[in-house]
Amino acid sequence: MSNETSQNDVTKIFMTITWVSALVAVVATIVFFAWWGMKDRIAFGDKKFDQVAWITASSTIDKTCHRGDMAYDLQQHVLQEGITREAATSLLGRPSWEEAGQMEYDLGNCMQDIHGLRLFFNENNQLTHSRIVQH
Repeated sequence: MSNETSQNDVTKIFMTITWVSALVAVVATIVFFAWWGMKDRIAFGDKKFDQVAWITASSTIDKTCHRGDMAYDLQQHVLQEGITREAATSLLGRPSWEEAGQMEYDLGNCMQDIHGLRLFFNENNQLTHSRIVQH
């Protein structure tokens, strides 16, 4: 009987460890995806878009993420789907990089990496979407 009891105890311990590990994995997954979904708002959502501050922004020793704090507001509230490439350029100034269908504005060194706000346009040069990208 003691051998059978010992095996039951080991089985219970193993099952407890398995359930606790599974629960930790589920919680970690939920936390990660919640952070991933909110990271742009957390990292790039401090200030409302200011056109003059955007165009004149430059990196300094104290502020390396020179446009990052306006990027989320710009992306969510100012840049509306369907605006033309020309209207976006008038609003934001000359892009840091561009090619057919895309252009990007440097946000600076944010969260230990270089970031940019990339705008995507359709064949009619109308904005389809934007995304904060990491380089």
